[in-house]
Amino acid sequence: MADIEHHRTTASTRKVGARTEDSGVRRTVLPGGLRVVTEYMPGVRSASVGVWVGVGSRDEKPTVAGAAHFLEHLLFKSTPTRSALEIAQVVDGIGGELNAFTSREHTCFYAHVLDEDLALAVDLVSDVVLRGRCLSDDVDVERQVVLEEISMRDDDPEDLLGDEFLTALFGDHPVGRPVIGSTESIESMTRAQVHSFHVRRYTPERMVVAVAGNVDHDETVELVRRSFAGHLKDSAVPAPRREGTLRLRTAPELTVLNRDSEQAHLCLGVRGYGRHQGHRWALSVLNTAVGGGLSSRLFQEVRESRGLAYSVYSSVDTFADTGAFSVYAGCQPDNLAEVTTLIRGVLADVAANGITDAECARAKGSIRGGMVLGLEDSGSRMHRIGRSELNYGTHRTISETLARIDAVTTEEVRAVAAELLSRPFAASVVGPYRRKRDLPAVVRGIV
Repeated sequence: MADIEHHRTTASTRKVGARTEDSGVRRTVLPGGLRVVTEYMPGVRSASVGVWVGVGSRDEKPTVAGAAHFLEHLLFKSTPTRSALEIAQVVDGIGGELNAFTSREHTCFYAHVLDEDLALAVDLVSDVVLRGRCLSDDVDVERQVVLEEISMRDDDPEDLLGDEFLTALFGDHPVGRPVIGSTESIESMTRAQVHSFHVRRYTPERMVVAVAGNVDHDETVELVRRSFAGHLKDSAVPAPRREGTLRLRTAPELTVLNRDSEQAHLCLGVRGYGRHQGHRWALSVLNTAVGGGLSSRLFQEVRESRGLAYSVYSSVDTFADTGAFSVYAGCQPDNLAEVTTLIRGVLADVAANGITDAECARAKGSIRGGMVLGLEDSGSRMHRIGRSELNYGTHRTISETLARIDAVTTEEVRAVAAELLSRPFAASVVGPYRRKRDLPAVVRGIV
């Protein structure tokens, strides 16, 4: 087990509150194509470290569906120098946080610590990502944990519906498969398959080390260089950003999952834009105005005016080459037809007439405030620069981003709404319905 004190970097070395010229995002590419991006935040005493890997569930073959998420679990079990218990003890001993998450297009392993423990955090996260051993005994233990996680997802209708809706929208394409995999794929996955996924996919050119907080860029680069020693090859360059055009042979569908639940849970929507298609901020404004807040049309029409649902909202999923715009509502089964009619009415009106200038201004204000308030801690800043590097390979300042939001016009939002909401819809329902024909006619008519 590594010595905690040996890895500490003192506050005096870091010159807390000084060196304001280092503010902002800095980027270095190490041999092997490993990218290191940092953001100095004056006035904080924390540091957040994330190792981002440009690999997610959409990179899996059907036979190993859920491998990326399974691997995320396994890498914390042991490294050549640390057991799972020792990893936990190190983190608890400094009052830090160590965690990870998997998405469809990337995986992130991260730590949030005091600034004086930056060196330990970099070493620990790098050790897990690069040298996690995927031992056979650990595979068997963690397999049961992932199966429990699938069961927990299945017991939460809203979570289950989210996965089911993307399958209805994208079919058996990897984007439409659950990140977590299936009971069948997890039960059949072998240690060799998971280990192979790790060795082949987790290479430095696909990785970004993002660090934010009271940190010095040059010092951080050296910490990363030491932690990745032996894994960097001079010939490699950073992997290109994920792009392309998604081609699907299947049309959006209507699906239903029978659950003996008190509510009916509905999700409906359309295939959206990829992140490189240029509609990012207009779509965000549209989403906020339609179903993103207390003053949104859906919230006002369905909940405030009629009390037909506790939870109703719209959301946007964005991938490299496609996306999804969707609406969720949970209501009494007897009210499903009326709720569906109201949602369809709101979407039809927005598609035909767009949103008002007042709605556009209010939505932009909501996005601006939410973004700025959400970036007041080092963890949020680390996530921002890590995603930006992986997804775009560029970094905008917050001021530049706010200017892009301000530049969105009502006409742009109207054009996006007219085009997007004219696309074929998919829909999914979780509730006390055995077959599609048991659903109200208005629901069956969505697709």
